[in-house]
Amino acid sequence: MLVTCQEMADAEARLFATGVEAEPLMEKAGLGCARAIRDFYRGPGRAVLFCGKGNNGGDALVAGRWLRQWGWNVSVDLSHDPAEMTDLARKKLEELSSFQGGSTDVEGSQFVLVDGLLGIGAKGAIRGKIRDSADRLNGLRREENGDTFAIDIPSGLDGDTGEPFEGAVIADLTLSICAPKRGIAGDGAVNHVGRIVEIPLPEIPVDSKQGDLQLLLPSNLRPRLPRRDFDFHKGKAGRLVIVAGSRGLSGAPVLSSLGASHSGAGLTSLLVPENIYSIVASTAPAEVMVRPFSSINEISDFEADVLAIGPGLGKEMADQLVELIANDPRPAVIDADALNALSRKPELLGKLPEGKRMLTPHPGELKRLSGKTGDRVSLTRDLATEWGVTLLHKGARTVIATPGKPVALNTSGHPGMASGGMGDVLTGVCASLLGQGLGMHDAACVGSWILGRAAEIAVRDEGISRNSVTAVSVANRVGCAFSDLENSVL
Repeated sequence: MLVTCQEMADAEARLFATGVEAEPLMEKAGLGCARAIRDFYRGPGRAVLFCGKGNNGGDALVAGRWLRQWGWNVSVDLSHDPAEMTDLARKKLEELSSFQGGSTDVEGSQFVLVDGLLGIGAKGAIRGKIRDSADRLNGLRREENGDTFAIDIPSGLDGDTGEPFEGAVIADLTLSICAPKRGIAGDGAVNHVGRIVEIPLPEIPVDSKQGDLQLLLPSNLRPRLPRRDFDFHKGKAGRLVIVAGSRGLSGAPVLSSLGASHSGAGLTSLLVPENIYSIVASTAPAEVMVRPFSSINEISDFEADVLAIGPGLGKEMADQLVELIANDPRPAVIDADALNALSRKPELLGKLPEGKRMLTPHPGELKRLSGKTGDRVSLTRDLATEWGVTLLHKGARTVIATPGKPVALNTSGHPGMASGGMGDVLTGVCASLLGQGLGMHDAACVGSWILGRAAEIAVRDEGISRNSVTAVSVANRVGCAFSDLENSVL
């Protein structure tokens, strides 16, 4: 649920009118922020808290106290004299100052900047002392390669429109407290907001009329996961057939099958052209059944509950499969070269089996399919409705649209995922979820979040740069991402 700044302010006012005090909520929010920061790293590091004079700074100070307790080296950069701070924020500064824990032996480890300068009540360009602090924060992020965590919303970003004003903080991760503000979902806000993390505060009941857009968060994804009965068997987890690969592109089918296997697929068969069969058979996961095929009829006759078609197929083979894509009644995920083949026969779009197709294009593929560009949310929604499909529009904030459903925006992942093979893994994950009984929309939503979370875990666990993440390392963390989702982690 996305809320406006006014809806959030009204909810807080209603709660405080009942006699509830702000301090316990600040303590809970700050602890949640600290846990989120800690989760992204293998051990303690350095953190600088940039705090304004309001309660947003108080949240940051509570987070800093917990980080210091967990061994982090924490320092504070105040925009104003402590005498100018709210009473509660000043109290949290005193509590942090009196806690002498932490460690100085963390040089060379991660460097974190916490933006607690302004909350959602601030409007317009940031000026004066706050601007000076924001400039220092952004400068340290740039010069020392720090990761910036924004408390609730990046300072200087309009919480309703997503417009970044001059001097706005550039966050790598935004810790959204209680409910995400509508502005952080805007296309123009992506590079200021970064990864969105949910910090729940169920004590504050928020009413919102903004029901046409949804952020994908553990709280709304976890209930969609299927729970297996004790007598569950592989036949109930779906028979998945992946049709993929061509000469020179033999890695794509392997990556898709890895995604399927780590997502709980019951029986996965990998159908590949005969000329690459020996290569794929020797590199695919041992549990995957690799079969060569030479004609469309072999695919049509193959027993399957779900199809995944496209990764690495090449132009010639994909063109041969267009009629199967258009007419086969089985649910199917359509990706990569299969999408490009469809773009050469646009008359078939809108005539695909209703409710049975998930199309997973990146922006270039979607432009070839539709000939259109524009606002990602509106474009994805309109095309999904026009074509009668679930449309998973990949990107920094993947957009998922299905007729009759709120448009969903993914929140997980990082820029290191901009490398080959990630979409192949996603195809396998989504198809596997379809085979286990999830609907088209839910499979696309869960699959997108899982892929992004797996990429985050790969960075943390391997201790590598985000830019070094590979599709294989992400596929191998899909199971860890499912565990996090099952336990509502981030």
